[in-house]
Amino acid sequence: MTMNAATNKVEQQLTVLLRRGNRVHLATQNGDVALERSAYGIMCQLADEGPQRLGVLAASFGLDPSTITRQVQDLERLRLAGKEKDPTDGRAIILALTPHGRDVLDQTRNYRQERLSKALAGWPEEDVTNMARLLRHFNAALNRLDGHLLMALGGLLEFV
Repeated sequence: MTMNAATNKVEQQLTVLLRRGNRVHLATQNGDVALERSAYGIMCQLADEGPQRLGVLAASFGLDPSTITRQVQDLERLRLAGKEKDPTDGRAIILALTPHGRDVLDQTRNYRQERLSKALAGWPEEDVTNMARLLRHFNAALNRLDGHLLMALGGLLEFV
């Protein structure tokens, strides 16, 4: 298969994944708080990378700062995240998960991982490991692309 034919196959499968992405997101919501995809992504970033400045969050998602500000306001309103002074620079503000936010995220992640485990139950462990490795590699490649393309593909794998 040529690279162009293989790229076409990847594009086709990404289209299928995008169509199913919202369905997967909705099917894996659990608990008292139904998280928006954007909220889930931000919360995962904070849990995995630690408290962050809003500018860093906006850049990591390839979003305009005003967009991330609106999404963060929703997290604050739900008491899932809160702003704190940056311990490395008292003039700056960082966003951190609240204990309630951590509980909601843990519950949601556990439920999603259980669902994914069921979907992948018939797969050989090596295939699941390879899929995780390839997705990580693919996400890194997307991060290197022009921000416009990254925004067009934004949220592609948020449900994972």
